[in-house]
Amino acid sequence: METIVKHVFVNQRKYLPLLSQIRKLNLQEFQSKKLMCDNGISVQRFEVAASKDDAVKIASKLKVKEYVIKAQILAGGRGKGVFDTGFKGGVHLTKDPLKVESLVDSMLGHKLVTKQTSKDGVTVRKVMVAEALDISRETYFAILMDRSYGGPVMVGSPKGGMDIEEVAKKEPDAIFTEPIDIYSGLHLNQALKMAENLGFNGQKQKEAAEQMIRLYKLFLKVDATQVEINPFGETVDGRVVCFDAKINFDDNAQFRQKDIFSMDDMAESDPREVEAAKYNLNYIGMDGNIACLVNGAGLAMATMDIIQLYGGSPANFLDVGGTVTENQVFHAFKLLSDDKQVKAILVNIFGGIVNCVTIANGISNAYKSMQLSLPLIVRLEGTNVTEAKKILENSKMPIITAIDLDDAAKKAVSSLK
Repeated sequence: METIVKHVFVNQRKYLPLLSQIRKLNLQEFQSKKLMCDNGISVQRFEVAASKDDAVKIASKLKVKEYVIKAQILAGGRGKGVFDTGFKGGVHLTKDPLKVESLVDSMLGHKLVTKQTSKDGVTVRKVMVAEALDISRETYFAILMDRSYGGPVMVGSPKGGMDIEEVAKKEPDAIFTEPIDIYSGLHLNQALKMAENLGFNGQKQKEAAEQMIRLYKLFLKVDATQVEINPFGETVDGRVVCFDAKINFDDNAQFRQKDIFSMDDMAESDPREVEAAKYNLNYIGMDGNIACLVNGAGLAMATMDIIQLYGGSPANFLDVGGTVTENQVFHAFKLLSDDKQVKAILVNIFGGIVNCVTIANGISNAYKSMQLSLPLIVRLEGTNVTEAKKILENSKMPIITAIDLDDAAKKAVSSLK
């Protein structure tokens, strides 16, 4: 899990770190907007098409002055993206309902390449058809967990529709922060003050404040770590609307947010990572050919670094964690051995909480069941290591043993030659 730190300058004083998490769960734009709509938050009217027939029905059902058709993928820069067919743009506007079908058809089933995707792009499986609204003014609004305050904080700026980090850097006075008491919640006077700071006046100030309160209720309800609205704006006809939304969730709350987490179809995830998650294994695929099975993120990073130091290239980051079982070790080996680019496997375990015997039994069972032919380099140290080494010796497996990490890395790289 990766932590992103956003530094926001407040009135030229010491910068305030705003922390948010990159979580396993990522929702499509239409899913976030549906969550908001279901909780009384003002968003554009929209429908979702998964086929040409859906597009035809939506065009006849959704009566609006102008449509915005948006490809649904988990990447930014869709508007400037290009499809593998040569069709340009994952976001299009039209006032003609007859053109909705053709625009949707030009996106569905095709790969969209943007600045945030791989060079191969991402296949579009759903397209959102929404009401296009004329924005008269854009602001920025977010609620996020902030470690320095020990709880949730509102962050807002009248400079919306742009990179908030750039705004904070160039115009720190345009950033407003307001801590929220986790016990008493977001008070109306706090929301009104933030709405005023964002430039809302009169009745629209009250509407904006009410939207902020509803967003905070949603934030708590779904165990979010961040709800970011950019732009949070007003339309030409005087409506206060959340035009775009990004919601990050606390994956530790998955047990009580089953409906939310079930919305992630994993279609854009690495299938190896999806498979690993089934067995509570932390896996990230890479481009090398030496597979790494370790316990602990720090040890994983050190193992990958030293492999590269000796001229090798790691094929993955695989952390089995501190409560690993023999069954998890078995599935970890299966995952690694099924990867065609893997030419050797390095097991590097430092058993503190982890019992080395568990690892040894898991390796032995996996090796026999899979008839593994890849070079296997094993370095074990720590809890019950002597007994673990005897298990491996008695198994008669052609294991290359190593005395320490340096030795293990050298032998792993040499095994490829």
